[in-house]
Amino acid sequence: MKQLFLIDKNKGKSRWRLPLIIILLVLVVGCSLWLRTSPFRAGFEITDDLGGNIFPSSILSVATTDAQVIVPADSVYVGNPKGCIAVRLRSTKAYSRVRIEVAETPFYARSVSEFVLAKPRTEYVIYPDIIWNYEVLKNNNQAEPISVAVSVELNGKELGQRVRTFSVRSINECLLGYVTNGTKFHDTGIFFAAYVNEENPMIDQLLREALDTRIVNRFLGYQGGTATAVDKQVYALWNVLQKRNFRYSSVSNTSLSSNVVFSQRVRTFDDALNSSQINCVDGSVLFASLLRAINIEPILVRTPGHMFVGYYTDSGHKDMNFLETTMIGDVDLDDFFPDEQLDSTMVGKTQNQMSRITFDKSKEYANNKYHQNEEGIHSGKLNYMFLEISKDVRRRIQPIGK
Repeated sequence: MKQLFLIDKNKGKSRWRLPLIIILLVLVVGCSLWLRTSPFRAGFEITDDLGGNIFPSSILSVATTDAQVIVPADSVYVGNPKGCIAVRLRSTKAYSRVRIEVAETPFYARSVSEFVLAKPRTEYVIYPDIIWNYEVLKNNNQAEPISVAVSVELNGKELGQRVRTFSVRSINECLLGYVTNGTKFHDTGIFFAAYVNEENPMIDQLLREALDTRIVNRFLGYQGGTATAVDKQVYALWNVLQKRNFRYSSVSNTSLSSNVVFSQRVRTFDDALNSSQINCVDGSVLFASLLRAINIEPILVRTPGHMFVGYYTDSGHKDMNFLETTMIGDVDLDDFFPDEQLDSTMVGKTQNQMSRITFDKSKEYANNKYHQNEEGIHSGKLNYMFLEISKDVRRRIQPIGK
């Protein structure tokens, strides 16, 4: 009897085995079909790495270079990431064909791009061609919303149109960094180099004014042979900015509020020159522009909440000096007599003497600041930066102009 009971129990198990196998097969086939057809149900989405923000300064500065400063977070992508705007979709089969049309806006022209996606049933991020209007980007001095409209066709089947609102930031906003996957920070401080503009046409006039002071007879860069000769040229630039009555202005905030991207307001060369106002960043990039124009290699140094400018005093880049450019406006030279009008009966310092005093104090302050923060400056930590505006950097980041 016991043996018969065991046989009956096994028979019960076998009755349930076949239906269970059938159910599992149905689930497997169903999941396979869902994966194959899901792109048509889900369609596509418009995506980007900067939280819906477009920075004209970052687009203009790499437009003619091979630099890829903003690196796509997704490893499986096709197209040119410099375009900033992307489409996310899943391929259906190997070598799926995709056609993407981007509608016109005031900042770029209509474009049509075609791609072949080699891998089957794979999620891709696709960067279509964006035909930017560089002149409009350069003149955008206030954040502007735009509607980005994209139409997609996959293997001859239309997936419809999607629209997403982006914010085109001001040309004066420099992208400091951005966060991907909620935690990983990408430092993009190299974009400060875009505001160093040694090619600005106004530089020739400033150099002429500096020569007229007779502090130096000509700008030789490192050909003078000594650190003293270099320092004298740098002082001539300092002097001419003081005579133009530059004043400190602390305006540095932007209207951007985001936990994805971080930016800093920076005046362009023309903005600073026309307004005669600078903060620590504006003064640093302005002075760096003048230094590069006379073939002295500048350095932008950033510490938490502050920036100052440095320069190499020799062609071998062994020695450096630093300047606190916010001290340019510490004295009003109009309160002192020009050297040529001073006679033996007058008491007090001349304009050039006062200018030289503030120049030396600026060097002393900035050099101390550098040595106090030297470890952090060269550590690569957040909010620290040591950026040489070298030939190598110039091959990656070009001046944005204006």
